[in-house]
Formats: sequence, C-alpha cells, structure tokens
Amino acid sequence: MDTGRGSGPEDGPRRVGDVREEREGTSTQGRTGEDGQLTNRDAGREAGGVAAADAQEGWNIPSGVLPPIGSRDLPEPVPLGKLFGASVVILATALGSGEFIIWPYITTQIGIAFLWLALIGFFVQFVMNMEIERYTLATGETAVTGFTRMWKPWGIFFVLGAVLPNAFPGWATGGATLFTYLFGFGSIPVIATIVLISTALALTLSPVVYQALEKIQMVLVGIIMLFLIVGVFAATELGAWTSVVTQAPGSVPGVPGAIAALGAATFLGAIAFAGAGGANNLTQSNYIRDKGLGMGGLMPKVVSPITGEEQAAPSLGYTFPVNEENMRRWRGWWKVANREHFITFFCIGAFTLLMLSVLVWSAVGQRGIGEDLEFINTEAQILGDQIGGWFRSFFLFAGMVVLFSTSIGIMDYVSRLSASELKVSFFPNSQAITESRIYFLFAWVIAIGGSLILLAGLEAPLVLLIISASGGGVVMAFYLGLLIRLNTRALPEAIRLRGWRLWVMWPTWLIFVALSIYLVYFQIVSNFFGG
Repeated sequence: MDTGRGSGPEDGPRRVGDVREEREGTSTQGRTGEDGQLTNRDAGREAGGVAAADAQEGWNIPSGVLPPIGSRDLPEPVPLGKLFGASVVILATALGSGEFIIWPYITTQIGIAFLWLALIGFFVQFVMNMEIERYTLATGETAVTGFTRMWKPWGIFFVLGAVLPNAFPGWATGGATLFTYLFGFGSIPVIATIVLISTALALTLSPVVYQALEKIQMVLVGIIMLFLIVGVFAATELGAWTSVVTQAPGSVPGVPGAIAALGAATFLGAIAFAGAGGANNLTQSNYIRDKGLGMGGLMPKVVSPITGEEQAAPSLGYTFPVNEENMRRWRGWWKVANREHFITFFCIGAFTLLMLSVLVWSAVGQRGIGEDLEFINTEAQILGDQIGGWFRSFFLFAGMVVLFSTSIGIMDYVSRLSASELKVSFFPNSQAITESRIYFLFAWVIAIGGSLILLAGLEAPLVLLIISASGGGVVMAFYLGLLIRLNTRALPEAIRLRGWRLWVMWPTWLIFVALSIYLVYFQIVSNFFGG
C-alpha cells in the first residue's frame, strides 16, 4: 500500500502521472472533490498523517530547498539479465578518455609500472558510482538533486562542472583525427562537426532518448570488444602483461617523480579518468533512473519533444517505508545493481585500459612517439609493420569508434545532467519548460557551439582532453564529499553508506582535494608568476 502524499486505501494504486499532477498543482493546499469530501492530499494530511510519518521514519531527506519527498513501496527487483546496459553508456564514455587516450599516452612517457594507479582509480570509481546509484535506487532522485536539497547552488555548480570542462569537443576532434589517419583525407573540423550534428539529431529525435543511446553504445562497445579480443592475441606480449605486476612495487617511490614528469594537470586527469571521471559519474543516477532501477522506475523519462510524449513534472522522488518487505526488495536491487556495474563498468573497463596500455608498451615501449594523437598514429604504424597492414587499419578504426562513442556519451550526459537539475531547481511548475526540452536545447548548443570552436581553428585533441580531465578532477573533489554526507545522513541506517565502502570514500575524497588544491596552485604559479 502506498503511504506517502496522503493516498488512502480506497484510492487504490496511484499512477506516476497522478502524483505528478499533485506536484504540479496544490499538493499542500488541500482541495475538495465533486462530492465535497476531502481529496487524497487532505486525507493524507489529516487522517493519514500518522501513517505518513511512520513511512518517513529513519529518513532525513532535506526539504528546505526542494519540496518534501513522498513515500511509496519500493518496486520489485528484476533479474540481472534485464539490467545489462544500465552501465554501458558510462562505460562507452570512459573508453575514449582514460582508456584509449590518456593512460596509453602516459605509458609511453613514464612506463608500464604505474598502471596500478589506473586500476585503483577504476575500483574507486566503481565504489563511487555505486554510492551515486545508492541514493537514486532508494529515492528515484539523482545524486545532484540530493545535493541541491542541501544547498540550491550545488545544482548550478555541477551543471557548470559538466558544461565547462566539455566546452571543447576534444573527443569528436580525436575521432576525426583518427579518421584522417585511417582514410588519408578529410578536414578534421568538418568531420568532427558532422559527428556533432549527427549525434544531436540521433539523440533529440529518439522517442525515448535513453533507449536509443543504449542501443547505439551497445553496438559501439561490441566493436571495441571485438578489437580487444583480437588485439590481445595478435599484438601483445606475455612479458608486457607480467610487467604490470612485477614492476608495480618498485614504482611506488617514483610517484612524485611521475607527477613532475607529466605535470599536475595530466596526472590529476589520468587518475580522474581511470574510468569515466568528472561530472560524468554523476549521470549514472540518470542512467539507472531511465533504465528503471529501484525507485527510478517511478520517475519520468527524457523523451524527444518532437517524437515522444513529454511529462512536465520534475523528477522529485520518494522514500519507502523501512519494513521487512521493502528491505527484501532493497537487498535485491542493491545486489543486482552492484553485479551489473561491476561486470559492465569495472571488469570490461579495467580490462580495456590495461589492454590498450599493454598494447602500446608492447609496440613502442617507453619513448616519445609524437605529440597530440600522433603517438596513436605512430603506434598504429608500428603495429602494422609487426603484424600486418590490416591490424593498423583495425586499430585506427577501433580507436575512431571509441572516441566517437565517447563524444556521443558526453553530449548526452552534459545535456541530461543539466536538464534534470535546471528543471528541478528553477522550472518545477512550468508546463512549457520540460526536462526533455531543456535536454534538446543543451544538445544542440553543444553541437553547434563545439562546431564553431573547431571551425575557428582550435584542433589540438590531447590539449582539449587534458583540459577536460583536470577540470573533471576538481569537480570530483566536491561531489565526493557531498556524497559521503548525503549517503551517511539522509538515508535510513539500514541502507546508508558504511563499512568498507565508507573507508574507501573518505581517503579518495581527501586525495582528490589535495590534488585539486595542488593543481590550482600550480596553474596560478605557472600562469601568473612564471614559476
């Protein structure tokens, strides 16, 4: 039985749309029905007040900024097989950042011994992403909406944290660069512009955006996995794989030297993007919400304002009564969500990063092989000489797919995070300004704005990627602390962040804070004092 927002047993189960009408209307003012009797809202406030209070027992969701959260029973969990894909979008975005570009590049600069840092970074992001998922599984709201409940400006801060580091379309430019390497012709700005415009069309014309995005990324990730399987057997050496383990212990004292050799921005970006990185991780909330996990199944979906059926209501969520039945459901959701993310994000993502780094180590070792993406072209040529011309083409094609899939993911996540939080914070009652329309606007601003930047002559892929990565690391320092606060205080004791996961989150936050402070200091000294 639903216990929140005053629903009585005589009303039967309420549809999501019914609840949205309450939120859009006078949910706390009280109205009478045609027969002169109190409606559900007043019944819930007067006759059902005790039941509503019982349903909220143990929860501490802030309600000073956004409307108070309601309560409904947690939906039944679904089998693991039906959930695969919930993490494929964030995986596809991760593949083109740290996995294909930054860590293979770092391997050519400081060697293979430091890959343990990447694996730690991936594991930490697995834990971090599950804490982002925890709040959404329990409430249906995104983690950023939870932050906004603490302090309204946090929503805008993380929108800017998504938009600004990605204002330069580095991944589209990188994919276009590999296109020219592969086919020997073409203008990088023009190719990247075509990709950006095509991506905006694909995302904004799909009836349900997430479903289309998931299908696109599934195909692209499948191509990447095929390349990895072929590459492991055709192009890597056993000695390179064993070096990942044998050289790791001796590299620990060399971490300060590695930071000095790479630069603070590159090092922070590498740690941040051993996985997805930046504000991208926060949109795991949006992805599992649109996939229908936990309370996310009760939330409205982002649809095309042209081809889909829009809902004007903001994505404000629910708690659930902490009883035996709901806790059984919670344990089921938490178990299956952890397994899906561990397999899709951690296992496939970490293997991809390792394979691509070992591949470059097997091909060229530790030496400078060019700037920007020239090192990828040199690696492809060396691999072609060693294995055959077909592998050079396959490598460049796979790399192009990786970077274009990341470009698609970035356009989506920036638009998705921005749309959700702007709707919740500033346009909750507007029928005209919907989450879907804000998404549409952001996608096209990114596509057109990025195209103008490229056509104006800014084309340096690696520079753009490092700008995005280092900025993302600073954003992560902020939301890691907020996640700890949100998941240790707002949720009931039975489902809150604790134990070994809390011990992972605390030092991770402190490390990112320290690296971010150092990065800001380094940039100030370098740019203003010539240090």
